Amino acid sequence: MEFSASTPPPYVEQRAAARTDVAFIRQVFAWMFGGLVVTGGVAALLTNTLSHEFLTDTGMPVFWVAIVLELVVVIALVAGINRFSAGFATTAFMLYAALNGLTFAFIFAFYTTQSVYTAFFVTAGMFAVMAAIGWTTSIDLSKLGVVLLMALFGLILATIVNLFLASSAIYWITTYAGVVIFCGLTAYDMQKLKRLNTEGMTGEVRDKSAVLGALALYLDFINLFLFLLRIFGSGR
Repeated sequence: MEFSASTPPPYVEQRAAARTDVAFIRQVFAWMFGGLVVTGGVAALLTNTLSHEFLTDTGMPVFWVAIVLELVVVIALVAGINRFSAGFATTAFMLYAALNGLTFAFIFAFYTTQSVYTAFFVTAGMFAVMAAIGWTTSIDLSKLGVVLLMALFGLILATIVNLFLASSAIYWITTYAGVVIFCGLTAYDMQKLKRLNTEGMTGEVRDKSAVLGALALYLDFINLFLFLLRIFGSGR
């Protein structure tokens, strides 16, 4: 079989596709890690500069305002991604990460530094394993993703209800369920990114897809960390 200059051999196309895969995933993880660095940096800065009394008592209205702003930013980002430029989407993602850092400063005030680090390293290990599974598995996880999203809505509802019931049993059930759900979502989102990458996206569309992919993995990591912090966290 002969190949013209305009028609590269199949192995060349496969190598080019492999390079594209790596470049796209690097872009996704670069923005994800960037978001985590912003979150951690803001949290560390505020934890070290604001008083413990402010973070655990007098400043709680600031915490709730930040929570509302987080929801507004992330909903606006996802809903308006087609109208936004890649630069604006990236800025919105970093703003969301910074707001998360603000809320984390309040959360960290209730835990010892050692337990926060323990939860973080366990999260990093579990996230890496589940992301690798999602990237390498040949099993279609799309149906599992639907189940996990339904379970996530149930988890949110149970958490809201428990704000009024204050049941320790429901608290721990939702905690371990949250770990399972976000481990599964990590693998699901990673596989979805792999498939999304095969559609041959270029330019602005590719950049915005990378931001949305980074946001999805960032949310998986952050929520997994919060549930593991419940398990490994030791109160001050």
